Amino acid sequence: MQFFKYEALGNDYIVLDPRAVPAVPSEAVIRRICDRNRGLGSDGILYGPVVQEGRFSVRIFNPDGSEAGKSGNGLRIFARYLYEHGYAKPEVIEMATVAGPAKAEVLDADEGVIRIDMGDYSFWSSDIPVAGPPREVVDESIFVRGESFRVTCVGIGNPHCVLFPQEVSSAEVQRVGPWLTDFELFPEKINVQLVRPVNPARIAIEIFERGAGYTLASGSSSCAAAAAAHRRGLVGPSLTVMMPGGELRVELGPGQRASLTGQALPVAEGEIASSLVRSE
Repeated sequence: MQFFKYEALGNDYIVLDPRAVPAVPSEAVIRRICDRNRGLGSDGILYGPVVQEGRFSVRIFNPDGSEAGKSGNGLRIFARYLYEHGYAKPEVIEMATVAGPAKAEVLDADEGVIRIDMGDYSFWSSDIPVAGPPREVVDESIFVRGESFRVTCVGIGNPHCVLFPQEVSSAEVQRVGPWLTDFELFPEKINVQLVRPVNPARIAIEIFERGAGYTLASGSSSCAAAAAAHRRGLVGPSLTVMMPGGELRVELGPGQRASLTGQALPVAEGEIASSLVRSE
């Protein structure tokens, strides 16, 4: 099983191309590949491309084997793989995910700087999804594990729960993230971001993702946190998102549409040992 590994701000993905890997690996095999002690180690698997209606389709899998809808870092990595391996021209790369289409443009091929049109974002409960009556989930109070939280929820191909607490740290997001991710209000579970506004053009965030846990960086989380901060009047529509893994640029355009700019860099390529990918 041939693989290609890339990283985007410390968020690392393994690309498995159907030309070399004809079938999607099982959940058990994905977990073994992504295991950082017994496998290659990865935040997920990108399986593709499959050409569909002029777009390059990719399926995104979390390290626990579950399937994700959309990943900003993953899509930048996949876009780099597509142009490096002759599938697409750098100027316009049309991709498809289970959560909808995405478009990429390579701004700097040498440095791996790629801009992704992440599509529309929404605060509506049915789009995220969030249980309860139809509504925009903006600065809403919820009670979990004996603590009160004020949350703004965002859907951008996957669900996000954004908080603006007094403490924004890796320890705090790892404390409350598991509580919120599995909270009954979120039927498909949810990604969690703790946000600290720095100035009108910059925020700092910490991230806990469903299916992955604590994460150094996330593209979709950056867009969701930026959208929530903008909606609450804390930042403008063009801003830098600071994470432990590095910085991304988010642009919030008309019609609640987000784009994301940052690097995607190669790490390694090779073949996975047959013993690691054996079927159970």
